[in-house]
Amino acid sequence: MDRLDAMKMLVTVVDAGSLSAAGRGLNVPLTTLSRKISALEARLGTHLLLRSTRRLALTDAGIAYVAAARRILDEVEEAERAAAGEFTLPRGELVLTAPVMFGSLHVLPVVADFLAAFPDIRVRLILVDHTLDLVDAHVDMAVRIGALPDSSMVATRIGLMRAVVCASPALLADGGMPATPDDLAGLPCIGLDTPLSSSIWRFRGKGRMRVTDVRVTPRLSVTTTDAVVSAAIRGIGFAQLLHYQVSQAVRDGALRIVLEAFERLPVPISLLHVPRGQMPLKMRCFLDFATPRLRQRMAPPQPMRD
Repeated sequence: MDRLDAMKMLVTVVDAGSLSAAGRGLNVPLTTLSRKISALEARLGTHLLLRSTRRLALTDAGIAYVAAARRILDEVEEAERAAAGEFTLPRGELVLTAPVMFGSLHVLPVVADFLAAFPDIRVRLILVDHTLDLVDAHVDMAVRIGALPDSSMVATRIGLMRAVVCASPALLADGGMPATPDDLAGLPCIGLDTPLSSSIWRFRGKGRMRVTDVRVTPRLSVTTTDAVVSAAIRGIGFAQLLHYQVSQAVRDGALRIVLEAFERLPVPISLLHVPRGQMPLKMRCFLDFATPRLRQRMAPPQPMRD
């Protein structure tokens, strides 16, 4: 069995936490994967994994072997990139990820211009509304909206985004304009039903209170932001969304922003990547190309002058 393939399989098993999960990720039958791990242990003359019905654990020899395998695999990957010219020429596949609507509205136009400027680079743009692990998913760069947790990732700020509450003009005419965030507790609201969403809406507080939270009971819950926007336009309820998600509807007059005086501080938008000793040129070129263009798209509109 090829040693590098064996290392990759073992590292994948450890990262996945089980043989079955690793098999699904590698698209390898469970019996084949188990047999190859056993063959690796037989060749080394030692057990690397302790198997039980509940979980897998590494032996002392396994801990040392996996640590060495990670270093070797990283060096091989870097050597392959160098041989392919990724450190001397901007070429190869660049994998990006971004939230669905933000990616469609803002990242995709920048990517289109980038592809025209760099014909030897291919881009795979993954649009999902959940957070991908950049290392596990083999992603080069990610657009993240919101405060970033402390990590070793390198972040480039590309802008700030307001979180706004909006409703249709018809709903406001029928139910009245809320004067404070607390008024929302008695008004119909639309919820976003995802693992990262909440029925608690946050606002800027008064006096020494920097924030105030209002718990809403959604009359309708949906699983995508574009569905929230559509429901709000139809007058089903109030919605709290990021400004870019409703900006077109606001410009068209289909939605109106309310409670602007109580808006919480804007959230950051960042371009994130894993730190590298030497960044492939495809990544450096995209970072240099995309950063000013995304910042321009995120800049607030300038007031018109007479």
